[in-house]
Amino acid sequence: MFLRDLLAHPGLHLRLLHGAQADLDRGVRWVYTTDLIDPARYLSGGELVISGLVWRNDPTDSERFVSAIAGAGAAALAAGEAVFHTVPDDLVQACRRHDVPLIAVPEETSFGTLTEVVVGAVTAARGDRLAHTLGRQRELLSAVAGGAGLDELVAQVSDATGVRCRVLSAGGRLVAGPPVPDPDALVSTYLTAPRLPAVAEGCSLLAVGSGPRVTSWFVAAEGRFDGWESEVADAVGELVAIAALDRARRNEGQRIASGIADDAVALLAGGAGARPETAVRLRQAGLRATGPLTVVVAGFPERPDLAETARAILLDADCPGIVGVLDGTAVAVVPGPVDDVALRRLEPGLPAPLVVGTSRPTEPGALAGALREAHHARDLAHGRPGLLHVVAAADVTSHVALLAAVPDEVRQAFAASVLDPVLAYDDRTGAGLVETLEAFLDCSGSWSRTAARLHLHVNTVRYRIGRVEELTARDLSTLTDRVDVYLALRAR
Repeated sequence: MFLRDLLAHPGLHLRLLHGAQADLDRGVRWVYTTDLIDPARYLSGGELVISGLVWRNDPTDSERFVSAIAGAGAAALAAGEAVFHTVPDDLVQACRRHDVPLIAVPEETSFGTLTEVVVGAVTAARGDRLAHTLGRQRELLSAVAGGAGLDELVAQVSDATGVRCRVLSAGGRLVAGPPVPDPDALVSTYLTAPRLPAVAEGCSLLAVGSGPRVTSWFVAAEGRFDGWESEVADAVGELVAIAALDRARRNEGQRIASGIADDAVALLAGGAGARPETAVRLRQAGLRATGPLTVVVAGFPERPDLAETARAILLDADCPGIVGVLDGTAVAVVPGPVDDVALRRLEPGLPAPLVVGTSRPTEPGALAGALREAHHARDLAHGRPGLLHVVAAADVTSHVALLAAVPDEVRQAFAASVLDPVLAYDDRTGAGLVETLEAFLDCSGSWSRTAARLHLHVNTVRYRIGRVEELTARDLSTLTDRVDVYLALRAR
């Protein structure tokens, strides 16, 4: 019920003492009658507070009372005139200060009648909303029963509510809905928010189903969930529930395929990659590609019990391929090269350090060798600090392999001899020299690109690199010194 409708009721004879026209469109969720000077603990927001003003002993009491109900989110105050035969001016002024609409209730209008009108209107509105919600639920369930896909249901809810919705995997892969230009902020907030729903980039993020966030889906719906009308909130909630059913159905299909994928991976590990039965098993597990294939090995070295979590992560990151589990490690076979962007987005939500190794793209008959290559790449990533490390086979044949073959004490001594002065300077001053140095080398010595990446002025980058050169006694404009510093960074 809106305040405008309440004031227009012919049998109540109410008068508006304070409130702009926009205030009249405030909704009244319920009614609460009180003579307490501080009823805030009994209010949850949206109530029409009715009071006979018995609590008022002097003008200062008005400030205390109005402050309390305003802080609790009351929709308006209906003040009875029976005690003072009018509404005291100090109460009017307090309502103006706290922007609380104030309505005068004449002596001939009983609080019981006013309460009955509000409760009746609110109850009727709730009944209408319930009927509308049930109708919408029937439509959605009929669409599901008729074979409508999740994309169609997302579009249906978006059109009905005016709120554009999307369903995403935890790694930012679009499951249903319009494309997301840059899902990084959505994924980061979803994985790290203390509680859900949460808001990021103007969207409300709601978890689909239960379980760890890092292996789940979520709905991103435009707007703030705490500002939605109840019908919008109900519709988005129904979409979340249907997405959870769709997710469960897909998981059941994957469960069946996973057993076959496990067999295929075991055959590859046994060196039978070129045998016909391996190709048959891969096809039965769902691999349809005929061109070059890449093998991805992923696992939590400290938590072998999380092998199924690693499988779910690879399935979401590389959905066109198949993923099996062998000896506590997930093994994926996917078409073409691997894009590790989705994996890297998941880092904030990982339950333990995840190490990933990838092979080079290879022909189907050479998958056994590709599996060994991916295992070797993963072994190079093991033991490094941080939650996520991805090593590609291409890195294994470059400086990574060279450094991996060097004894730890030799590698660390080299890194210390080059970088210790820089690290010590950063520890003393917090100047960020190492961060700037890494970005500078990663940008191939480009001042402007380094400045853009770090959101710094070019002169700041030049100053910091100059300090690095002073501290290391290296000239980073020369290839030899640049290689020394680059290897020292990688050898730490």
